[in-house]
Amino acid sequence: MEAQGQAGQAVDESTLRRAIAACAIGNATEWFDYATYGFLAATLGAVFFPSGNETVQLLSAFAVFALTFFVRPLGGVYFGPLGDRIGRQRVLATTILLMAGATFLIGLLPGYATIGILAPILLLLLRLVQGFSAGGEYGGASTFMVEYAPDERRGYYASWLEFGTLVGFSLGAGLVTFMTFILSQDAMISWGWRIPFLIALPLGIVGLYLRTRLEDTPGFRALENAGEVAEAPLQELFRSNWRDLLLCGGIVIIYNLANYTLLTYMPSYLSDSLGISDTAGLLLLFIAILVMLVVITFVGSFSDRVGRKPVLIGAMIGFVLLTYPAFLLISVGSWVSVMAGLLIFALLQVLLLGTLPATLPALFPTKERYSGFAISYNVSTAAFGGTAPFVATALVSATGNQFMPAFYVMAAALVSSIPIWLMAETAKRPLRGSVSLSAVPARAQR
Repeated sequence: MEAQGQAGQAVDESTLRRAIAACAIGNATEWFDYATYGFLAATLGAVFFPSGNETVQLLSAFAVFALTFFVRPLGGVYFGPLGDRIGRQRVLATTILLMAGATFLIGLLPGYATIGILAPILLLLLRLVQGFSAGGEYGGASTFMVEYAPDERRGYYASWLEFGTLVGFSLGAGLVTFMTFILSQDAMISWGWRIPFLIALPLGIVGLYLRTRLEDTPGFRALENAGEVAEAPLQELFRSNWRDLLLCGGIVIIYNLANYTLLTYMPSYLSDSLGISDTAGLLLLFIAILVMLVVITFVGSFSDRVGRKPVLIGAMIGFVLLTYPAFLLISVGSWVSVMAGLLIFALLQVLLLGTLPATLPALFPTKERYSGFAISYNVSTAAFGGTAPFVATALVSATGNQFMPAFYVMAAALVSSIPIWLMAETAKRPLRGSVSLSAVPARAQR
């Protein structure tokens, strides 16, 4: 069975499946690392920032975590234009290698007790490499996937990217939780913390193998064969597509706030603000993620049928009207009420996860798609994604109101509804700036 790719070239189903796997495993590797680092933060604080004060140790570990987000835009500025000049496939092979390699090397680092101040310095450097490579990963993977997918099923195929996100987070968080059950605290500090980081290397090797086995996207190859590859994509991007940059960055605000609130902030909110045990909180969150995994590709298919804008506008209305009731249910503290609140929030979030991977890259023309998406996405992620747990915690601390995270998400939904309303519908339509291979002179085709 074959489908028509972006450039009018027949793409067989087996190639599409390999493209899905190659893209999704990069997302899974990235979020496996985020979950691993986040759930091991207290242990890493003891290993790399021993001070005798557990709060200082934890804050130091989270400070290193946050700094990686500030180099993501630099990665987007570097890898995005590179992907538009030399191709998506080669850049994506580089980003997954850097990301998995840096994560693996963290697992080999000596602690502070062995090499002193050099230990946290090396940890920070490797985390910065991770953040830099992540700056080119999601934008490139989304671009790669939408340029391979047929126009009429772009939402379905692209939704598998975020399927990888949820799987990677679940694997990382689940592995760390399992290890804390079977190992003592001393064993975790001594050597146990290394295991999840070391596992990243085989994940990365599988992803690298899959990515190097694929040709570049039909869209990029058509541009290349027609001699229309952008020589200065950044210059062209800011000259002609600044509106698309603003639209993408504005939409990503709610995506990041909701995503990091659910996956990164919620475990600490359940334990610190509501007094729910870590084990119970994580179990309930896993159930919510399982539901998201079941429905996410159906959301992608639904957006193919009814359009991206109706799904996204419905999600914004839902976030404004239902986020506070969801947090209210969670605050009751019983297993049933917490589960109900988490499911409401998770189902709202999956409307974004299942739709945006196909929506955001389509805002940009093919010649500057990687650059535009990578830059706007990562600037917004640095501003609103990495800071979401910190801001939510600070708002609760400053006001004493445990519902402030809900109001923060609701405000973000109101802001993001504006660019969603202003964007063009892209479902079932050819990607902007695509070049048909049939229109390329025969002598220029391979």
